[in-house]
Amino acid sequence: MEAAVAAFFDVDYTVLSVSSGRQWVRYLRRSGRMTWTLWGTFIWLALRYYLGLLEFPRASAKLTAMIAGTDEQAFREETRRWFEEWVRPYIAPGAVERIAHHRAQGHRVVLVSAATEYVVRPLAEVLEIPDYLCTRLEVVDGRLTGRVVEPPCYGPGKVYWVERYAAERGIDLTRSYFYSDSYTDRYLLERVGHPIAVNPDPRLRRLAQQRGWPIERFY
Repeated sequence: MEAAVAAFFDVDYTVLSVSSGRQWVRYLRRSGRMTWTLWGTFIWLALRYYLGLLEFPRASAKLTAMIAGTDEQAFREETRRWFEEWVRPYIAPGAVERIAHHRAQGHRVVLVSAATEYVVRPLAEVLEIPDYLCTRLEVVDGRLTGRVVEPPCYGPGKVYWVERYAAERGIDLTRSYFYSDSYTDRYLLERVGHPIAVNPDPRLRRLAQQRGWPIERFY
């Protein structure tokens, strides 16, 4: 039996026309829960990301520590409401069309994102995508511990989770696709047979031009 083909889609600035993380920050500011300490942390992380200096494990540890002890079910319900108002309106039409195209080809569609399941899961449900890979937060006795389940789904971590998924489901990665906007996803882009740079950041655009990868826009 021939191995299956998958189409993997990044989330922020690919399937979405915005950053879900930035939308969460805006939500916290609007609701009056953004402290100066938290705001300073986000600015520092955003600056390091822009300069290409972001160390994701350290950054995620700082952010998740802020919600340690939170009731997970209450957090899930809040993020559901947040998703409907702050994220769902920004689903990129081009991404919806491309997802439909791959479905018509008989390809398995999968979301793969460094974001947590509190944005990726509702997005997958809206798009009727059964499978998604994302960064998961540890939950013990119904509460968030402030720790990430290793490895986070970022950089080489995306390759780890995608390879594991492919092995479990008989996916041929050499015939599969990955759509992303970010240079940090170069590891997974290099791993699949069909890498596509979508709305690429400057470094990914240069890399895509050097490698001859297609460059597209979804919004």
